[in-house]
Parts: sequence; C-alpha cells; structure tokens
Amino acid sequence: MGLLIGDLFRRNAAVVPNAVAASFGDATLTHRELDAAGNAVAHALRAHGIRRGDRVLSWADTGLEVLPLFVALAKLGAVFAPLDARLRLEEATDVARSARAQLLVADAAHVEAALAVAQAADIARIGHLGAPRGPGLELGREALGASTVELREPALDERDPHVIFFTSGSTGRPKGVVLSHRANHLRTFQGVFRDAPERSVCMFPLFHMAAFTLALAAWQTRGEIAFVASPTAEALLAATAARRANRLYCIPAVFARILETRPGAFDVSSLREVDTGTSATPIELLEALKQRFPATATRVYYGSTECGAGAVLPDVDVLRKPGSVGPPAPGVELRLTEDGEICLRSDYLMDGYFDDAEATAASLRDGWYHTGDRGSLDDEGYLSIVGRLRDVIRSGGETIGPGEVEAVLEDHPAVAEIAVVGVPDLRWGEVVCAVAVPRPGASLRLEDLQRHCEGRLAPFKKPRRLEIVDALPRTPATAQIQRALIVQRLATRAP
Repeated sequence: MGLLIGDLFRRNAAVVPNAVAASFGDATLTHRELDAAGNAVAHALRAHGIRRGDRVLSWADTGLEVLPLFVALAKLGAVFAPLDARLRLEEATDVARSARAQLLVADAAHVEAALAVAQAADIARIGHLGAPRGPGLELGREALGASTVELREPALDERDPHVIFFTSGSTGRPKGVVLSHRANHLRTFQGVFRDAPERSVCMFPLFHMAAFTLALAAWQTRGEIAFVASPTAEALLAATAARRANRLYCIPAVFARILETRPGAFDVSSLREVDTGTSATPIELLEALKQRFPATATRVYYGSTECGAGAVLPDVDVLRKPGSVGPPAPGVELRLTEDGEICLRSDYLMDGYFDDAEATAASLRDGWYHTGDRGSLDDEGYLSIVGRLRDVIRSGGETIGPGEVEAVLEDHPAVAEIAVVGVPDLRWGEVVCAVAVPRPGASLRLEDLQRHCEGRLAPFKKPRRLEIVDALPRTPATAQIQRALIVQRLATRAP
C-alpha cells in the first residue's frame, strides 16, 4: 500500500463526506462532492485516452472547477502541470512546449488563447473547464454524464510523478519541478494527533505550488481550504471570518497589508496559527503579528518548490531568534558547503527537473539539494539566510530570472546597457530594479520600461524601480555584470 494522493480523497469522502473540503466565495465542495467529481473527470479523461504518466497542463484562474481535474489526474496516475494564469501568450507557449503535454485544459478566460498555445507547442488536444462552449474536449459537460465510481490505476506507484510545477531559474528558462506522490504526501502529512481539522485560508492562486501544498495539508487533516479571488487584506480576513478558519499563511508583504486594516473589522477569533515565510521576515512584523493575533502561534518557513520546507522557526523562537529561519524541518538534514551554500536532504525532495538532466545534476548531487542560497548556523544549529549564489529575484513569493527581464528591456531604443537586480523591500522581500545606461542624448523613465514589457512579461516581472547610471560594474577578466556590487551601491540610495 503506497502513499498515493488519490487515496486521500477517497478516504475523506468515506469518513467525513459532508464536511466542506474547499470553498471559493459562497461556493463550496464537500469531501464527497470533490471525490465524486474527481472520479467523473477521471473516467471522462480515460475515455479520451489519458493514461498513467501523461502530462496534462491546466491554464486557469482560481476556481473550484480546477480541483476535480487535480483529483482526477492523481487517480489516473497522469501528471498535473498548472500554468501561471498571468502568463502572456508567448510565455505560456514556452512553458507548454517544455512540458511535452498530451492535453491542455483551460478555463473560460483562457480557452481561446489555449488553442493558440496548443498549436504553437504541438499539443494534440485541448479541453476546457466551465466554458459553455469552446474548442476541444468539453470536460465539464462530459464529466456530468460520466461514472462517479472509484477509479484505480493498478500500476500506479507512490514514486510515480504526481505534479510538475514550473519555476524560473537564473536564466529565466522555465524548469518543471517534478514531485512524486510520495513526496507530496510526506510534505503535507501532519501526523495523527491533531485535535481538530485544519481550516486554512489560501492567499496563493490555484496554479501556485503553495496553493496545492496548503490544500493537501488541510485535506490530510480532513479539513478545508478556502480560496480567494485576489489576496487583498480584506478578502483574506473576510474568508477567515466566513469559514471560521484556524490557520492563515501569508508572505510578509501580505501580512504587512493585513496589519494596516482596522482591528476588529473582521471576526478572526477562530485563528490559532498565523504562519509566514518565503522571504525576509523582519522582527517588527513578527512582533506586530503577536500583538494583533495574541491567541495564535506563528512559524517562519524556509523552503522552495524543489525541497518543500527545509527549515522551520517554531513559535517559541520567533522573537528569541530574530532573522533566523530555524533548525531543519522534521525529517530534513541540512549542511553548508565550504562557501556557505545551504544543502538539504530528505524524502520531500523533487525527483528533478522535467526533461532537463543538466539542471537536475547541478541541483541534486549525491542525494543533496543545493539551494543556491548562502546561510550561516549559530551555536544552536539555527539557520540564517545571508545571500544567494545564483542570480534570482524573489518578490512577493515569486521567483524571477533577471536574464529574462533583461532580454526584454535590452531592445528598448533608449537603452545602451541594462542590468536587472533585486533590491530589498520591506513589503515584497525584493523588488525588480532596472539599472540602465541610456543611449547618448536619450531620456528614460520607469513608465517607458514598464510599457515596453506589455504583452511580453507577466506583470509581476516588470521593473518597479529604475536607476540611471553612467556605467555598469563588470568583472575585469570576463566582463560579467557584478550584480552584488550593484545591489550594495543601491542600498545606500533612497528608492
């Protein structure tokens, strides 16, 4: 008997059939409804030839209609691979092409663009969720008439791939992180001694790894995940109040906005856990969370799509160890290389990057995941993040490759040279900053560069700050841009 994600839905439907599994605004799905809908979609997909190991792309905004597809693919043994709903056509095509998928399923907002992506990426079939009409497989309609009898794939193994999540590297080339059923089960299992199901509010959109991790973590307790259309402070607090949520995980930038709302405007007395992570967490923010939510515990998480939670700072230490991300998470081994790179080893690691042996070999060595982050350990074995080996920007929980942004900006007619770096920001962790040398006689504004990115980059990748310089610092031998030196210089300037 293996650790298969599909079995989680079957068991919950049998034990807590009428309990809510997921909500989005006023819409809900019980555990029985989620399992039955997943079975129906699985039967419909199997009738169209989707089998174990096939990769199915999903391109959709947050909505409950995505969840039956997620369940169905887990039961079929096919691989769920969500595309960022904010991607432009060209970006989505690049990612889709890298997945070599058998099917692309889109929601009503993306179905027309999905046809163009499928044609450009050589995907044989497309389908749609929730759209009354559209090209390809009408999955919602076919599922209505399909069987809801439990579907099992006898050959499915816990080490088979379950999902592929796409993440940008320092080059900007999309990389598909492959996670097995076993890894996702172990990442989200919360033990057998919880005194109540977890009712969690999710700030992440339903194409983000963290959204499915939080959902699976709640479902492991036979609990509920509540999604919101947009992660505004008001929407998250309203969902917390409406669903009587006991857990809220937000990145520091979002918690900063929540703390700006009027205390008492929403009844959040049900909260017991207020967790954060993914970027720098100032001690001032943690102190403010303790004051605003005195009946809760707070943990700070450090990790990534590739490794899951690598370290966790428990509630008892969040004020005692400012700046730390804690000791290794349970089940995780941690070590530092000679140059301080953080390496992690556990059963939670990715299997590798899909169809990218070179990138996999660079990141996974002798069972250790090399994070690309530099760290230090104190005398109690608590980890602090001190920098990065690789050039990536982490802004608002997203990872952005500077090279991808530079490739778009460098052909602006007023730009002679361009470098893109991440500069520290209290709200976002980092913001994308363009450092430009203008052409002689040319003027350049931030609005010009942002407009130049329209239709070519997702909004979160656009520069939020512009610095004009006479020259970019480069290494003498190879003329490589010295990004660390640029960031150091910018730290002395006001934005």
